[in-house]
Amino acid sequence: MKNFNRIHIGVIGALVLLASCNKYLDKEPDNRTEINTVQKVAQLVGTAYPSADYLSFAESASDNAVDKGPGVGNSVDTRDRPYAWEDIIGAGTNTSSNYWNGCYEAISAANQALESIETYKLGAAANPYKGEALVARAYAHHMLAIFFAKNYEIGGANDSPGIPYVTKPGEKVLQQYERGTVKSTYENIVKDLEEGLPLLSSTAYKVPKYHFTAEAAHAFASRLYLFLGEWQKAVDHATLASGGDFLTKLRPINTTMQNQESAVFREGFTKSDVKSTLLLANCYSTWTYNESPRYGYGPALTAMFNTPNVTGGTLANKVLSYSTANYTTYKWLYYFFYTGPGIGFPYIMQPLLTLDETILNRAEAYAELGNYQASLDDLNTFYSTKIRNYVPSTHQVTLPKIMAFFSEADPKKGLIQTVLTAKKAEFLQEGLRWIDIARRNLTVVHNVIDAKGIETSIELKPGDPRRIFQLPEEVKLAGVELNPR
Repeated sequence: MKNFNRIHIGVIGALVLLASCNKYLDKEPDNRTEINTVQKVAQLVGTAYPSADYLSFAESASDNAVDKGPGVGNSVDTRDRPYAWEDIIGAGTNTSSNYWNGCYEAISAANQALESIETYKLGAAANPYKGEALVARAYAHHMLAIFFAKNYEIGGANDSPGIPYVTKPGEKVLQQYERGTVKSTYENIVKDLEEGLPLLSSTAYKVPKYHFTAEAAHAFASRLYLFLGEWQKAVDHATLASGGDFLTKLRPINTTMQNQESAVFREGFTKSDVKSTLLLANCYSTWTYNESPRYGYGPALTAMFNTPNVTGGTLANKVLSYSTANYTTYKWLYYFFYTGPGIGFPYIMQPLLTLDETILNRAEAYAELGNYQASLDDLNTFYSTKIRNYVPSTHQVTLPKIMAFFSEADPKKGLIQTVLTAKKAEFLQEGLRWIDIARRNLTVVHNVIDAKGIETSIELKPGDPRRIFQLPEEVKLAGVELNPR
């Protein structure tokens, strides 16, 4: 575990003075009275992003993981337990508790930046960083709500416990916090997003994709408004995120990336110059690093790529195996932060928001609005960059194709199923499948192979309390109730 300087955190994630993994804060400011210039606020708000990732527990709990059987791969607790929808004890690397802490550390940085802007009356010059802090705070709270609270029910009361919405830097290590409700949590998320978005700038940063620019914020909004069932807002924000052009900015899976050698592909997938990527975060993670897990991307999931989908064609995504029954998308390249000769900590650059997700958000929203042709247009734009040897006249997605492929008579349901299926494959090993599982209340089925090789299955159905990840045990010290089990 790395050392870091806490920014007067005093929030949920620091209840027991937890160490963290944010190398950006290894130097001042650590006394908030010194954050008194626009430059210092800009430095601080650049850390208002989770320094931990959700990949291991989110992917393992989803249907983008399979049991490969005894003797295949290694036992990795951060994968094994989420696969069985069991709580992980502790807050080690790759755990849900570590992600909880990472989100609240990010929120603390955002809150300190906002307070400094107000206290020192930094004026209009600080507006881009005020906007960034507000949207980053909204994003982190939304991710917490996805994993640690019940799903927002469109048209429902949403009066179940939400997550603590923290808007002030903590004055004490052991403060008391309330979870509020799912309804109040989402109201606060929307308020921060809508206040912050108009203040954002794409010219305030040396590397804009490490920050919430307007484009990234619009992509986040397109995701958020799907949760809220505000379909037209989801469409509008997705359109703004793309700048009116999705086609030339999507991941070129079936052209440029298909022809790259695996090493080049791996190096380039998470670079800041990838057009599709709108927001990148530097996360301390051992996800897929020297791992051959029993539960994960196995042979059964390769069917998404080597059998025809709704287009009639096959996806051009890489299907690579690094040992028996262990497959990889080869998306992740690790960087080391060295703390001494030959020792250090692995990091990944994680795409948090992409245009590939955003266009599918818009396709789903169009379907919900009854604009089926617009939904089909987005799906065809998306697949034109993904299908091997794509030929428009052969691979065009149509309603008859959808209804036949999914055995679905309702065109709206068919379109939505097409969108969700496209996301499932495109974002394999990126953790996004769980977001759709939570949002759409999808049942998850996992296979289980016992020591004798007998295969059975287990299910995680809507309403099961295990769909909500457990809060860190330490939050009880702040009066925060744990999720029921």
